Amino acid sequence: MNVDINTSSARERYRHDLLDIYLAALRSVHGEQAVARWLAANTVTACAVIAVGKAAPAMMRGASQTLGERLEAGLAITRHGYADPQLSSHARITQVESSHPVPDDSSLSAGRAMLDFIAHQPGDRPLLFLISGGTSSLVEALRPGVTLDALQRLNRWSLASGLDIHAMNSLRCRLSAIKGGGLLRYLNARPATVLLISDVPGDDHGVIGSGLLCRNREPETTSDLPEWLASLLPPAIVSADASVPHFLVATSEQAVKTAADQAQSLGYAAWSEYPQLLGDAKEQGVAFVRLLKEAPPGVHVLGGETTVVLPQDPGRGGRNQHLALSAAREIAGCDDMFILAAGTDGSDGPGGDAGALVDGQTWQRALDAGFSPELALRQADSGSILEATGDLIDTGPTGTNVMDLLIGLKLPTRS
Repeated sequence: MNVDINTSSARERYRHDLLDIYLAALRSVHGEQAVARWLAANTVTACAVIAVGKAAPAMMRGASQTLGERLEAGLAITRHGYADPQLSSHARITQVESSHPVPDDSSLSAGRAMLDFIAHQPGDRPLLFLISGGTSSLVEALRPGVTLDALQRLNRWSLASGLDIHAMNSLRCRLSAIKGGGLLRYLNARPATVLLISDVPGDDHGVIGSGLLCRNREPETTSDLPEWLASLLPPAIVSADASVPHFLVATSEQAVKTAADQAQSLGYAAWSEYPQLLGDAKEQGVAFVRLLKEAPPGVHVLGGETTVVLPQDPGRGGRNQHLALSAAREIAGCDDMFILAAGTDGSDGPGGDAGALVDGQTWQRALDAGFSPELALRQADSGSILEATGDLIDTGPTGTNVMDLLIGLKLPTRS
């Protein structure tokens, strides 16, 4: 590749290639195709289908197209704005939109709709559950004595605390009548199968969607809880002594492998055998640049999920934008590195952007526009900076959710 990397057209070419790699990875784990592949390879009789999560509409489409008339009834619960018009016209499928990332009254309504849907199915009708990331917020039924205010306080605190998803979901299960296997009680011995798109490190069935149908193990203990939060948590309960089969249909590992394959198809050397991305987003941005500087030229791909401890009044943006701006500081002035950090679900934090793609000029573009990127990092306001520099990625709902992708391109040194 003997392109002069100092020209704007060359920079755009490399940025376009990174976006192409990212989008190819998303296609490989799309909910519709993932569910359709599994159903086509397995014998499934007539059943009722319940899809919950950000990828619920896509997963439901895969079920509808593959099962046809065998889909006796369907309920899809997804995030506000994620409903699929194609499903709205299906005579046997109902769509419900709910709240994410903080549950509200619509989450409780969605929980009631799910329990009512199950209760109205004939006792011998099999249930097929399609679960993806976002489920923990989108659908809820509270334990007796627990209030919506308590649930919201817990969720807001945990989202800002820097806790990983295992610890967050362990706390959520303490307030819920359906999480941590609690939904098993409502099946009344109906046969059920669960297909999962994993949005958690380790692909733990009991953590994805807070394990609606996965029998709760000993709950994780989280130290240093605020006194007000500890007082809200009722004693942990053990879910019903029952189990249903769970199957993974899309994972971060698949997306990472496809990204590397796509990079190779574009003519780059590619590496993807790295540990899963975990830890503080700002620190991981620095660490990834350090890795790139020591690595051979080519594309380097990681999958996983970082965390952010939010200040009192955070600004705009999510963990991927925070990571990307941190990385932009480390590569400022370098013309041989490009870094993409984005969620696979099309959202990054509460905003509508998936993440960001930064290069060696991002930091200077921010300064030239009159911004202080250092201040933005301290205030968790990376999104405002990255909007001004033109580095945000906006995909809209992607139909999947397998955590985040971190993709770096290091160009060879020109002789």
